[in-house]
Amino acid sequence: MPRERPTAVLLDLDGVLRSWDPEVTAGVERRHGLPAGAILDTAMRWSRLRPAVAGEVSHADWVTSVAEALAGPAGDPEKARAAVQEWQDYRGEVDPDVLTFVRAARAAGLRVGLATNATDRLDADLAALALTDEVDTVVNSARLGVHKPAKEFFQQACLAIDVPPARVLFVDDEDRSVLGARAAGLSAYRWTGPADARYLRAVLGV
Repeated sequence: MPRERPTAVLLDLDGVLRSWDPEVTAGVERRHGLPAGAILDTAMRWSRLRPAVAGEVSHADWVTSVAEALAGPAGDPEKARAAVQEWQDYRGEVDPDVLTFVRAARAAGLRVGLATNATDRLDADLAALALTDEVDTVVNSARLGVHKPAKEFFQQACLAIDVPPARVLFVDDEDRSVLGARAAGLSAYRWTGPADARYLRAVLGV
């Protein structure tokens, strides 16, 4: 039996609604004498990032751990802290095509939310990016204490947007999150870029 058309959309933030210019981080590394790729390799190591997106440590504690790891036992802690602070000052960029899609979906009567693995700085990021009022709800893993792709994350996300899983479309750029959403009973779409918005508009009728 075909599924009913979704009445709500949950979007990942990073890699879907927000993008990052890699040259910004590369420039920070060059200015501070760090190897190319060192910041993201250090910051995004799952053993270091997971406690922050699970709400077990604060964003500030995570940032401190990144700087300490970059400095190493024989490095320059002040240089590492300065590099990480400059990197953190960049909040990314909102994809205008995706934001247009979000606005069209809401105008058509669909509920739209963000469902993202994030730290406790998410609210401040959304405010800095002028996204706070662009969605109906925000589901932050750090606040839930559980992260994607866990089934519990998606269950809580559907409760937050007040729509049953069978009527929710989840959009993410990571396969494991897409698979996790499907296992939780949601429809899910693997995002590959802004051109996908045309397909989603057709699916949703907006």
